[in-house]
Amino acid sequence: MENKESLEEIKESRESIKDSSPRYDRDLAESSTKFSRELAESHAQWDLEMEELRELIGISSNNNGISDGSFFLNSIDRGDKILFGEKFDECYSSLKRYTKNNRPMSEHEILLVNGKSLAIVEVKFKARKDDIQKIINKLPDFRTLYPQYESHRIYLGLAALSFENDVENESARNGIAIIKQVGETFVINDEHIKVY
Repeated sequence: MENKESLEEIKESRESIKDSSPRYDRDLAESSTKFSRELAESHAQWDLEMEELRELIGISSNNNGISDGSFFLNSIDRGDKILFGEKFDECYSSLKRYTKNNRPMSEHEILLVNGKSLAIVEVKFKARKDDIQKIINKLPDFRTLYPQYESHRIYLGLAALSFENDVENESARNGIAIIKQVGETFVINDEHIKVY
């Protein structure tokens, strides 16, 4: 009797295994699909969070630029405004001109003006070599957007809290003055300044 019951139990177990095998495969496939979907959603969420973080870092970088610009602007504006061998009358900050669709076409951190000359000073947290060409490349747009200064001599300056290697030499080769923070004030190297 026991053998007959054991045989019955074995048969039932085999049937149960046969029945559960397709269900197991189906459950495994569903679980795998669900896992893949959740993983994709998790990656999308991660990408979104990283994009938000990049934007925050960008905002933070811009804020650093603004405070750096404020240091140089305040130092120049409170001083005698003698730069590049000229005495300037006016000092402007974050000068922008916009196109018709309200997008900035020209932006300059510091602009110094007198009756015959102007100085454009770009401010960076850390000056890089490619900043030099960017400054020079802004000149044609500046001349177009500010025709009132067409007869003015234009000087260019690069102000920063720190400089990458060779930026100062490259600036000198291009006739762009270097302005550095030193303690509570700044120093200017305009030995090789040229008129643009």
